[in-house]
Amino acid sequence: MRRLAAIDIGTNTIRMLVADRVGRRTVPVLRRRHIVGLGRRLRETGRIGDAEFAAAVEVLRGYRREMERAGVAAYRACGTACLREADNRAAFLEASSDEGIDVEVIRPGEEARLTWEGIRWAVAGRPGDVAMDIGGGSTEFVTADTAVSIDIGSVRLTERSIPSRPAPAAELDAARDLVARLFETVDLEARTLIGVAGTWTSLAAIALELPEYSRDLVDGYRMQRDTLTAVIESLSGKSVEETAAIPSLDPKRAPVILAGSLVAEGVMDVLGAERVLVSEHDSLDGAAMELLALP
Repeated sequence: MRRLAAIDIGTNTIRMLVADRVGRRTVPVLRRRHIVGLGRRLRETGRIGDAEFAAAVEVLRGYRREMERAGVAAYRACGTACLREADNRAAFLEASSDEGIDVEVIRPGEEARLTWEGIRWAVAGRPGDVAMDIGGGSTEFVTADTAVSIDIGSVRLTERSIPSRPAPAAELDAARDLVARLFETVDLEARTLIGVAGTWTSLAAIALELPEYSRDLVDGYRMQRDTLTAVIESLSGKSVEETAAIPSLDPKRAPVILAGSLVAEGVMDVLGAERVLVSEHDSLDGAAMELLALP
């Protein structure tokens, strides 16, 4: 048995997966998810904010301790859109290294490749399928042989177009127009659209009206386009505090989930998709699977 860990440092969320290789099988041991909003101040200042910087380093310190207690033999920590752009990236990487976590800032193409590996292992992604990862700072369209990264995500769209809660019609229209313009360059068709990562899984939990978040119930849920429309209408009429009170939603995701839902809507529109298969497996799983495949 070999135990390894994968860590994903995103614009909004930091996650860790610890897994074992038992013979030819992969067995997840634990998953961790912390929303710190690392890129919350990025558009305004070009830097990771001091509070977000400290919170993220504290999360990584905790992950290091958990890996040591779990007997992790090797790990891979990947930073994505926020760390690709932040002016104080080097300081963050140094602080992370001081806590025992060496972070690799990966390019959009590598992020997309790991996403495909994660869904290929979990849901048998096939030619003609399109996997969608809506992050805080970017959105990735991924197929078996191509990837498109667009610089818009739940955090970035919130900052640019939807500062108010409840959201007035003018802000919703502006957000939709921006997403549509940015997605104009996407020229893909989806036999099956697969939605991965926190925005899609959170929207699925809301649509299912779960009394609390359930990974098992969310994974494999097929969300219809009109269901997403109903979720957007509900979210747009709520304050951040009312959104945070949704029982299946992580309260820290409340400020950005409306924007995330509008990006999801734009994804379905540009691909002409009437439904999306929601998967709990993504680039984090892809990174873990590749580590576990090593001798």
